[in-house]
Amino acid sequence: MEAITIDVVSDVVCPWCYLGKKRLDQAIENVRDELGVAVTFRPYQLNPDLPPEGTDHKAHLAEKLGGAEAVERAHDTLTELGRQDGIAFDFPAVKISPNTLDAHRLLRWAMIEGPQVQNRMAMALFKAYFEEGRDVGDRAVLLDVAEAAGMDRAVVTALFSAGADVDSVKEEIGMARDMGVSGVPCFIIDNKYAVMGAQSVDVLTNAFREIAAMKAQERIGKN
Repeated sequence: MEAITIDVVSDVVCPWCYLGKKRLDQAIENVRDELGVAVTFRPYQLNPDLPPEGTDHKAHLAEKLGGAEAVERAHDTLTELGRQDGIAFDFPAVKISPNTLDAHRLLRWAMIEGPQVQNRMAMALFKAYFEEGRDVGDRAVLLDVAEAAGMDRAVVTALFSAGADVDSVKEEIGMARDMGVSGVPCFIIDNKYAVMGAQSVDVLTNAFREIAAMKAQERIGKN
């Protein structure tokens, strides 16, 4: 069985990244009997300059998208797309646009415990923000999410307090930008191929199969 790696460059407050995560899961399920797939979530910040306490979500989005009507149109579109992929977006519940640095630190620590823990954490953070309107820039919220995902609350508390991995996460975000990542989600497959945006399940599934087939051909050629 061929194996591929997928680095998912994303931000936990990006609705397209939540859609991308759901579609990725389905695409992986489609190739489960054909390919081994290892997924790692990598950090990206759409709004790195937001203060630690975040800012008013509606005002922030209106400024970014060009007014309240543009925000409403975007939310209507995303709500329908989410419904198709099993996401219950509740945009009126979202009050804060948070700084996501701490959330990305948490995802980094989750990966140390294993890909499955990180996968649960990523899904839990998306759900907390977009479906429950929780502030994922608030450490108390992050601790609750971490504990529910199976992490040790005391350990995570100590890591936050010690300032662990702040520079490492910022450096990784900088590396993504240096590689040319300017929007998320971005799926980097086998450190070679990039699929940009919340592509359809079919596009992702076909990409995985094509890349696996190329790897198989390369291996045959070498032999």
